[in-house]
Amino acid sequence: MSFFAINDGVLHAESVALTSVAEHFGTPAYVYSRAAIESSWQQFDSALKNQSHLICYAVKANSNIAVLNILARLGSGFDIVSAGELHRVLEAGGDPAKVVFSGVGKTVSEMQFALEKNIKCFNVESANELTRLNAVAAEMNRQAPVSLRVNPDVDANTHPYISTGLKENKFGIAFESAKDVYLQAAAMEHINIVGVDCHIGSQITELSPFRDALERVLILVDELAEENIHLTHLDIGGGLGINYQGETPPSAEDYAGAIMESLKGREMELIMEPGRSIVGNAGVLITTVEYLNETPYHNFAVVDAAMNDLIRPSLYSGWHDITRIFSDTDAAEKEYDVVGPVCETGDFLGKNRTLKLAQGDLLAIHSAGAYGFTMASNYNSRPRIPEIMVDGAIMHEIRKRESWGDLINGESLLPD
Repeated sequence: MSFFAINDGVLHAESVALTSVAEHFGTPAYVYSRAAIESSWQQFDSALKNQSHLICYAVKANSNIAVLNILARLGSGFDIVSAGELHRVLEAGGDPAKVVFSGVGKTVSEMQFALEKNIKCFNVESANELTRLNAVAAEMNRQAPVSLRVNPDVDANTHPYISTGLKENKFGIAFESAKDVYLQAAAMEHINIVGVDCHIGSQITELSPFRDALERVLILVDELAEENIHLTHLDIGGGLGINYQGETPPSAEDYAGAIMESLKGREMELIMEPGRSIVGNAGVLITTVEYLNETPYHNFAVVDAAMNDLIRPSLYSGWHDITRIFSDTDAAEKEYDVVGPVCETGDFLGKNRTLKLAQGDLLAIHSAGAYGFTMASNYNSRPRIPEIMVDGAIMHEIRKRESWGDLINGESLLPD
């Protein structure tokens, strides 16, 4: 089901015309559908109903506290990669006992904060991190619950910037070394081994890489059992892709089914860390056409959104569908590059798009709910844009547009 659809010639989010959002909050702006977020999360939860499980939403995909609160109300856990993300989860009403802490560079203060809040598990990514965590836990007279993130050297067939499961990637402990690191962990007084973690990348659109990674991880689980190290949970990570440009990723049901088939006969809690697949298609970026610059060589539609608002096209060559919010127009169809006002040739949101455009038109950049606002910046001293949550026929401003004053908040002049 699409929660963004044309109704009476106007693109809507649920029951709200996106023209109404533009009138109330201006452009550019991010617009999310609450029903889309809830539906995506519930698909995972339903697919795993016959398996002991915990869905830990990957906060980095979209960390607005209203989004996190919606998921917390559903009973979601959370996958975090910083103490700041843990703070957001707590502010949103999330349960720290359902939080797993990933990331390759956890600091001492982050470890202390997470231990104080009694999180579910640290996904430890190196032997040196394990040593540090043991020391921090000892100083606090705590036991740190630990899952080792194992790098299975499996090719996820995705963009190299979001591939995380190959041996040349910075993430996790090499599969060949994992058993020895588990044995080290077992000898540490303030480490409590509870699970194993594996995450191979993002925007994965086929099941075979997940199966291959899980097969390797389960070999390790059995080897550890022979050493009397019995794991209580298996964290398969996230990475399930979404439809940006005609991709056909597996459904949550197919994904969960493939994983559970491999786990038959094993009494382990299954943890999943979906992010993009929960929020990616639950959001759009709305923007206004400021100018049409049509040259003998190329046509440009200059809009008020830019690479600082949505960097995926510039950073990853990420493709987002771009459509008019008003479907009816007398404009002639032409091929445009949709570009922003930032002073970079790399400031584009879509290239070679066949569109019917006029100055002042409203456009929607689709599938922008994940890695949109969370990667936004103030480059060119552009205030970050608002985030709007649509709930049925109601619009909620869940983040206000920044002011010029916000841009210099925390800065100061030198004394005379």
